[in-house]
Amino acid sequence: MADLIITETGTVHRPRNVDWKRAAALLYGDWGTSKAYVIGLAFLAAGFSSLPIILAVCVLTGLVGINYAVICRHFPDGGGVYSAARSQGRLLAVVGALLLIADLTVTAALSGWSGLTYVIAGTEDIFWLKFLKDHIAFTTIGVLLFLGFINWFGPKHSGTLAVALALPTVIVVVGLIAISAPYLTTHFLAPRHESLSALWVQFVGVILALSGVEAIANLTGVMKLDPGSTPGRPSVARESRKAITPVAIEVVCATALLGWAMLSLPTVMEKTLGLSSQSDIAATLIKRHEDMLRFIGEQFGTASFGPWFGQAFGWVVGIVFLLLLLSAANTAIVAMIGLLYMTARDGEMPPQFKRLNRHGVPLYPLLIAVGLPVIVLLAATSFEGLAGLYAIGVVGAITVNLGSCTFNRAIGFTWYDRVLFGITFVILFFVELTLARTKPDALFFVVCVLGVGLALRAWTQKRAGFTTLTVTHQVAAMVSPDLVATMQPRLVEGQKIMVAARGITPVLSFALDEAQLRKATLCVLYVKEVAVYYSGGPARLGRARWQDDPEANAIMSLMLKLGAERDVCVVPIYAVSQDASATIVDLSATMGIDFLVIGATQRTALANLLRGSVATNVAQQLPDSIQLLIFG
Repeated sequence: MADLIITETGTVHRPRNVDWKRAAALLYGDWGTSKAYVIGLAFLAAGFSSLPIILAVCVLTGLVGINYAVICRHFPDGGGVYSAARSQGRLLAVVGALLLIADLTVTAALSGWSGLTYVIAGTEDIFWLKFLKDHIAFTTIGVLLFLGFINWFGPKHSGTLAVALALPTVIVVVGLIAISAPYLTTHFLAPRHESLSALWVQFVGVILALSGVEAIANLTGVMKLDPGSTPGRPSVARESRKAITPVAIEVVCATALLGWAMLSLPTVMEKTLGLSSQSDIAATLIKRHEDMLRFIGEQFGTASFGPWFGQAFGWVVGIVFLLLLLSAANTAIVAMIGLLYMTARDGEMPPQFKRLNRHGVPLYPLLIAVGLPVIVLLAATSFEGLAGLYAIGVVGAITVNLGSCTFNRAIGFTWYDRVLFGITFVILFFVELTLARTKPDALFFVVCVLGVGLALRAWTQKRAGFTTLTVTHQVAAMVSPDLVATMQPRLVEGQKIMVAARGITPVLSFALDEAQLRKATLCVLYVKEVAVYYSGGPARLGRARWQDDPEANAIMSLMLKLGAERDVCVVPIYAVSQDASATIVDLSATMGIDFLVIGATQRTALANLLRGSVATNVAQQLPDSIQLLIFG
C-alpha cells in the first residue's frame, strides 16, 4: 500500500513513487506508438512522396518534446494544460483539460483496437484470431478493463508494466532499422504532386502522436522529487528531463528511418512477393498500412534470411507492438486519472473525484478513465471511425498549454523559452483550425465532451455555493490570498530589528519601542561614510571602533543605557564605508534582520531622501524577506 503525503494543514497528496524510468516507459508507451501507424497513414495520404510529411511530423514531435521539457521543469505538481492555463483563467484551464480528456479517451480506445489489429492482420486462417477480429471492439473492452484493474494499485505498478513493455519494443525497433539498413534507397521517392494546401492537409492528417507529452506533463505530480527538494517546495526538473530526452530521440530518429525503410520496400518486394508493378506495390502497401511495421519486418526479414525468418520476425514485431499499443492505452488511463483528480482538487469537478482507494488512486477518476473509452468502443463501427476522432483534442490541449505559457508572466520562463512556446503555438493553432475544418466527426465529438464537462463543472460550483462575479483587477487584488497573508500578525519572539542611526533622533526611540513590544533584539547601526578607499582599507577598517568616534559613541552609549532600563538587548554595530546603502543591505542580510528602520527628521527631508539617496537604494536592493520602514 502506498503511503499518502499529508501536510501540516492536513491536506492529502498523491504519493510520489514514479521514478524517471517508469515515467519514460509510460511516455514511450504512448509517444512510441506513433511509428506504428503514422508511417502507414503517411503512405495512405501521399504514397511514395510521403517522406517529407514523415520528416515534418518528426520535426514537430521533437519541437513539442523540447517545449514540454521546459514546462515540466516549472510545473512540478502537474505540468499539463490544466496547470498552465489556470493562471490565465479558470474556464480556459477547464476547457483545455476537457480537450485533453477527449484525446485520452480516443487514445485508450484506438490504441487497444490498433494493437489487436497488429497481431491479427494477415492471420485470418487461424480460427481464434479470426474470431477476435470479428469481435475486436468487445475484445478491446476486455483489455481496457484489465488495464483498469492494474491501475487500481497505482501508477507505480502500471509504470512497472510499461517498463516491461517498452524495453522489447526498443530492441525490435533497432532490429527493424538494422535489417532494413542495407536496402535503404532514394530510387523510389516521388516528387510532390499536390499543391501546398493539399500537402498541409496531408501533414495535419498524420499528426496523431503528441498526446504522450501531455500525459508525462500531468504525471509530474506523482514523480519522485529531485534530490534536495521537499513536498513543500517540489522539483522534478532532473527526473522529467531524464524521462523525456531518450524517448524523444528514439521516436524522432526511429520514425524517420522506418519511414524511409517503408519507401524502400519495392527493392525487395519483387523477390519476396513477385511484385514488379509500381501500382501493385502501392496497392499492397495501402492494404497493410495499419500494420506497416510488421510488414516491413516480414519483407526485409525474408529478403535477408529467407521466408521462415520473415514470418517469425513478423510475428515478433506484431506481438511486441501489440504490447506497446496496450501500454499506450494504459498511459492514457493513468493521465486521465491524474487530470480528473487535479480538477476536483481545485473545485472544478465534484469533490467525490478526490476520494482515494487504499493504494492512493482516485476511485471515481479511475472508473471514468476506463468507462469513457468503453463507451466510445461500443459506439464505434470501425477503426477508421475511431481514427477520425483523434488528434483534434490533443492538438487543442497542447495549443492552449503553449499559448498560456507564452503569455504567463508569473512563471520564470526566459525570453527564449517564450519565443519557443510562441512559434510552436502558432504552428499548432493552424493545425487545430485545419483539423476542425477537415474532420467534422472529431469536431462534433470534442464539442460533446466540452458540453458535458462544462455542465458538470457548473453543477459542481452550484452545489458548492460558488457565484461568478466580474470585478476589476484592482478589486480582485484587494481580496487575493497573497494580500490576506501579508496582513497576518508578525509578533514573534526572537526577531531582529536594525535601525540605521544618523544621530540622536526620534527614530531611535521608535525602534526601541518596537523592540520592547516584539521582545526582539535591537541592532543599532552607525555607518561612517568616507569618500575614498585605499588598497589597505579593509584591514584598517576592520579595527574601527564606535568608541573612537565621538558621534557614534554618544549614540551607542545612550542606546545601551536605555536598552538596559527597558530590558531590550541592544547590539551596537559600527561600519566605515563609501557606500552606506550597500553596507546597510549587506549587514541586514548577513545578520538575518527581520525589520530595517530608516529615519528622517522632517517631511521635506523624507521627500529628498526618497528622491534618490540611501532609502531609495536600500529599498531597491533589500531582500523581500526583510521589512523596510521609513520613519518620519
